[in-house]
Amino acid sequence: MYEHDLLIIGAGLAGLRGAIEGIQEGLDVAFMTKVHPVRSHSNAAQGGINAALASRGDDWEDHALATVKGSDYLADQSAVETMCREAGDAILELEHMGVIFSRNEEGKLAVRRFGGQRVARTFFVGAITGQALLHVMYEQIIKHEAQTYEEWFATSLIMEDGVCRGVVAMDMKTGELHTVRAKAVIMASGGAGRACEPTAQAAICTGDGQALAYRAGSPLMDMEMIQYHPTTLPTNGVLMSEAARGEGGYLLNSNGDRFMEKYAPEYMELASRDVVSRAEQTEINEGRGGDGCVLLDLRHLGRDFINERLGYLQEVATDFMSIDLAEQPAKIRPGMHYNMGGIKADVNGRTEIPGLFAAGEAACVSIHGANRLGANSLLEAVLFGRRAAAGAVKFIREEAERSVGDESVKESEGKRLQEILDRPKGPRAAAVRRELALEMDQNMAVFRDQAGMESAAAKVAEVKKKLPGVSTDNKGRIFNIDLLSVLQLENMVDCAEAIVAGGLMRTESRGAHNRTDLTARDDKNWLKHTLAYQTEGAPRMDTSPVDITRFEPVERVY
Repeated sequence: MYEHDLLIIGAGLAGLRGAIEGIQEGLDVAFMTKVHPVRSHSNAAQGGINAALASRGDDWEDHALATVKGSDYLADQSAVETMCREAGDAILELEHMGVIFSRNEEGKLAVRRFGGQRVARTFFVGAITGQALLHVMYEQIIKHEAQTYEEWFATSLIMEDGVCRGVVAMDMKTGELHTVRAKAVIMASGGAGRACEPTAQAAICTGDGQALAYRAGSPLMDMEMIQYHPTTLPTNGVLMSEAARGEGGYLLNSNGDRFMEKYAPEYMELASRDVVSRAEQTEINEGRGGDGCVLLDLRHLGRDFINERLGYLQEVATDFMSIDLAEQPAKIRPGMHYNMGGIKADVNGRTEIPGLFAAGEAACVSIHGANRLGANSLLEAVLFGRRAAAGAVKFIREEAERSVGDESVKESEGKRLQEILDRPKGPRAAAVRRELALEMDQNMAVFRDQAGMESAAAKVAEVKKKLPGVSTDNKGRIFNIDLLSVLQLENMVDCAEAIVAGGLMRTESRGAHNRTDLTARDDKNWLKHTLAYQTEGAPRMDTSPVDITRFEPVERVY
């Protein structure tokens, strides 16, 4: 058995920033990750990180308005204000840590404009911003010599009298289960993108943290809100960063028309992501997309500019499409990219379970609402990772009690894992996941309707019935990826269940939840969040109000 003051699940930006904060506050901090930290999915964020710096004449309130508008007025505005007000300090802190942000000809921090915003306030490191931030943050962890449980997989939260006291986790290298106790736990485990196929998310994004919290009694909030990014590759879901459009790239249909003029005449390619994705899908559906795609055209930017500012995208184009972006446009289409919903949490990371905190994509602080602005995700991870740790520090010092040291959860988890290994030959986890994920992509994507979502609900129920028979070929314990795949599948099914239930409950169109059978936004009845609580049958659904402070909902026009 292991014990710490603070345990963080996940080693992306939210988790690492939380760990740094806890260490600086003098706590015994450990973090747990199923991959090496610099292989976390934060690594894949390309385009940049938003902040309104007053020293540049920018106004955080304009950033807040753009974020709330982008959310289709579903974001909690007090949370948005907190994020936007503190964003400038977060950028400067990152630079002081050692992030080498790109600079302009005057030697000042360079910015580019991202979708849904009138002002260029996205700071960046070429087209590898997430990777640059993640590596610098990990350097800080090495500096502080934080305890790391690397290649460990949390299988269950330890709950005592309704309070989270740690986790039971499997050391993947040996297959052994261990109890890791803590006075507080931060869930920073990322999204659930692999519940859809294709997706821009990594193979590790299986909704583990959301599922663990859901089973322990925490509600999942606004899970129906899934962001489809406008520019992903059709074959594998790999992302072509919004930086391409932020630097002046065009979107063309098969007729060579810049079609965004019809859908967002003022913002064009830099309208909010849900608007651009719907425009693209409409062009494709109406026959103006070749091979089910539209085109991302950078040729007019010139080879030198592309190589300097968008070099990583040139690599992607070469590696996956065998084209040169200076000579040919890239075929792209909307693809699953991000979960706006997650574990319900406040701005200090508190969930409805005492002792459990959440941050990053695993959480729903409700700063994204029904649609996230590009480059707000890295900001959210860094800023709310820190705030969640500060909240956990406060909880530990004021409320936490010593754990009783019961090992019963580990024993029951051991029996559960052995039962999976002992199953006779049955369906493989990969095949069942793909069956579920293709259904989710078909019916919970850019456009939705009642019949499609009911089909998705039926598929989720069908897959749930298959779970007890999903088997492993590998019956050993040492680095058993077969076993891990079954556990991750269970987590994805829980997330998919909440996604579909939220979609069926929300009888309107808002942001990423666009219903072809109910096309209007309904502020009278649906200016509220959906909440999914796990039960033995279908989720128990509830709602909570949206926090509105200064921005009254109006029609969203770009």
